[in-house]
Amino acid sequence: MTASHGFVQHEDVSRAPRPSAAVPQGAPAWNPQRPSAMPHHRYRPAHERVALPLTDRTWPSRRLKQAPLWVPVDLRDGNQALAEPMDTERKRRMFDLLVTMGFKEIEVGYPSASQTDFDFVRHLVTSGAVPEDVTISVFTPARRDLIDRTIDSIEGLPRTLVHLYTATAPVWRDVVLGRSRTEVHQLILDAGTHLMRRAEQLRGTDVRFEFSPEVFNLTEPDFVLEVCDSMTELWEASPDRPVVHNLPATVEIATPNVYADQIEYMHRHLARRDSVILSVHPHNDRGTGVACAELAVLAGAQRVEGCLFGNGERTGNVDLVTLALNLYAQGVNPMIDFSDIDAVREVVEHCNRLPVHPRHPYAGDLVHTAFSGTHQDAISKGMAHHAKRAAELGVLPAEAPWEVPYLPIDPSDIGRTYEEVIRINSQSGKGGIAHLLHTHHGLDLPKAMRPDFSRTVQRATDASGRELSHKDLWELFRTTYITPGVDGRLTLASWETGEVRPGEHEFTCVLRTDGEERTLDGTGNGPLSAFTGALATAGITVDILTYAEHSTGTGPGSPAVAYAECRVGDDICWGAGWDTSILSASVHAVMAAVNRARKG
Repeated sequence: MTASHGFVQHEDVSRAPRPSAAVPQGAPAWNPQRPSAMPHHRYRPAHERVALPLTDRTWPSRRLKQAPLWVPVDLRDGNQALAEPMDTERKRRMFDLLVTMGFKEIEVGYPSASQTDFDFVRHLVTSGAVPEDVTISVFTPARRDLIDRTIDSIEGLPRTLVHLYTATAPVWRDVVLGRSRTEVHQLILDAGTHLMRRAEQLRGTDVRFEFSPEVFNLTEPDFVLEVCDSMTELWEASPDRPVVHNLPATVEIATPNVYADQIEYMHRHLARRDSVILSVHPHNDRGTGVACAELAVLAGAQRVEGCLFGNGERTGNVDLVTLALNLYAQGVNPMIDFSDIDAVREVVEHCNRLPVHPRHPYAGDLVHTAFSGTHQDAISKGMAHHAKRAAELGVLPAEAPWEVPYLPIDPSDIGRTYEEVIRINSQSGKGGIAHLLHTHHGLDLPKAMRPDFSRTVQRATDASGRELSHKDLWELFRTTYITPGVDGRLTLASWETGEVRPGEHEFTCVLRTDGEERTLDGTGNGPLSAFTGALATAGITVDILTYAEHSTGTGPGSPAVAYAECRVGDDICWGAGWDTSILSASVHAVMAAVNRARKG
């Protein structure tokens, strides 16, 4: 198969492999899928790779009622995954953001891996940038020389968590480390002992410890339990000085319920449980990192490591933004401030030099946006109902209970606005179009007029292939419905009207047609009726079927808008007028309908 510029050439598409086997025996008639030729037999399911001893799970019946301790690892794990790792300036900007958002434990680097990381930790020591209630975490492999380098970096920090890790899964033991279970366990104990002794030599630094059995989710549960319990004892953990045991799904291998079972098993069997903070660190290889973290918390995890917007190796670390705002959408305080999500995203994009996807949950440019007409209509009605309910409750809309279709949270809670909710393209509907015109330009289109303008918008977006802004909508409305009333083939050079006797009005005008002028007179029970009577004397038969008017603002100088649906001869057309005088606006609206009909 050949390709050009990353795209398969058309003539080669037919050569792509296709399923050739028969439909599986017993498959229902409605499912004609055939087995593909891909070698799926090369891969083993999770239950064949690791023991899953939990059978009496309790986590499915629990509920998420409070946020765990969130620990951002953007400056270490996320940073390792960047094509261009952060320098000190970018790291400091990210660190300041994390502090401002309310994170109280922040993993800031891998000091033994690079001079940049070492220097940043020293920068935090000397700059006074670390608030009194924030704990700094640093990462180190289980090697004496790297532990020494790590300890050197943190001297002078008031509160530090040193994060020790070693891979424990069979493939890593056999292929990467070349050591048995016993040898790996001893390596971890030796490293933990050295770390503890070095930490005791520090002055002015309170050090606690974290241990990660890397690739926990592929490690035998009894071995993880054996190693973690020995580290709890070695580090003399107590309820007032607990150790952190972090159990990472380093590479996702199973459905999230399997990870939850593994976490609950550890939660129920760890020794000195009140002296252990059970932590998780899911990755996103299967695209289920968020679900893994949520189920793990149900299963007993108290702490979650991840990155803002999910940056990390391969498909990324679990996304702390999504996790926290998922809780928020369930009425749980996220314990982190996302009230200006765009500012958060701006800093993260600058520091990572990676864009946040436009459809990223909560934060993407398009996630508070509806293009579909049915969605727009539901959102528009939902917002109107929300405003009405807030008024009935006597509270501001920002304080009223939120129940708006298609929007799990109020965009304004995270600094977004209703302006972003509805966007107009060829799929848009009349409800969303009307909502934008009302929100931005004060127009309250009659319901009967909305389908007519919606068809006009559809033609415009189909022709251009692009979406329309609210300014584009206004311009399209103005040229379609308003301009014909003052700049059409028929125009009023002058006009006047008045009530000559009770219930009887007279309308006199000078009608200009192709440069020729003619004076017309008419009478009726109102100004518009008299106007149509005057037009009838020129052979222009007009019947006003629907009429509406309103002010577009407050105060005597506010423009008024009028809408008129008219039968002109055999044609039915809408027109609109815009003027500080409601009478002038109504006359222009009728003239616009007349010109639109005669043009058609």
